[in-house]
Amino acid sequence: MCSVLFKASVGANAAEKEQLHGGGGEGGGEAQSTDITARMGRSEELSDFQRGTVVGCHLCKKSVREISALLDLPRSTVSAVILKWKRGGITTALPRSGRPHKLKEQDRQVLERVALEKCLPSIEALTAEFQTASGASVSSTTIRRELHEMGFRGRVSSYSKPKGGQKVAKKQGAPDQEDDKVDVSRLDLRVGRIITAVQLLDTDSLYVEQIDVGEASPRTVVSELAKHIPWAQMQNRMVVILCNLKPVKTRGRMNQAMIMCASSLDKMEILDPPCGAVPGDRVTFQGFPGEPDKELNPKKKVWEQVQPDLRVDSQCVATYKGAAFEVVGKGVCKAQTMSDCEIK
Repeated sequence: MCSVLFKASVGANAAEKEQLHGGGGEGGGEAQSTDITARMGRSEELSDFQRGTVVGCHLCKKSVREISALLDLPRSTVSAVILKWKRGGITTALPRSGRPHKLKEQDRQVLERVALEKCLPSIEALTAEFQTASGASVSSTTIRRELHEMGFRGRVSSYSKPKGGQKVAKKQGAPDQEDDKVDVSRLDLRVGRIITAVQLLDTDSLYVEQIDVGEASPRTVVSELAKHIPWAQMQNRMVVILCNLKPVKTRGRMNQAMIMCASSLDKMEILDPPCGAVPGDRVTFQGFPGEPDKELNPKKKVWEQVQPDLRVDSQCVATYKGAAFEVVGKGVCKAQTMSDCEIK
């Protein structure tokens, strides 16, 4: 039955279809499903091969829901292709009727020239002049939208060279911080004090803490420490926390920071700030100057790139590439007993 796909796929490449349906049975189709999905994204305009594949799946007794999931296409698109095939026996897309809703680049250049040179009294007059100059047939609504996207504002008769239609180039010597080299200076590490810590209901591993970091109000932090740190040791203790991760909800609680800990496969210890440190003190690193990001962009994966180089050394001192976690003038941050392990 799947061989009918070859007839339905008008203009499709025969080698592609042979690869798609090699074996002819259900097992062959399942083995190729990943490749099919990879080739077929969501699109307003499907290729002949995609349309033929939709019809072929339909002839193989696949439902609209199954075809939609297999080919990663909207159900409405799948239904429309099948309906067109049932009514006319074709899968080829027909040319759109009516006037285009967007201009080609060469027509946009003609439109800009007409708008600047003619000083016409209305958008309708400008549309007529553009159609004469370009030979294209478009509505005044399309012309108005295109002019807006190009940066033209105000009265048609007073159009001048658009100022907002082009992106402003970055000033030399002022690169975007997100393009800078990724290192520990991008992290906003501060000293904090746990005010309260309670174990989250229905879990045996999570604490919810209120932590003073020297701001107007404490931060809510959800940490997976209940299996490693006794509840009594969580109360009123000093910690080092990462403050510029993007807040996320954890078990319904907004998690606004992360407590830094020495970590091994079966043990965790909270890093201790130096004596004399107070909530809000910055943790810095010699050799890595710079201001932290206001908020780490999850897409840039700054934390994921920096974390592998965070280590506790043989003297229990927390380090980044050998540079100690330091509160200037007060000392370094350390683990209580753990050494030669990672920091999370």
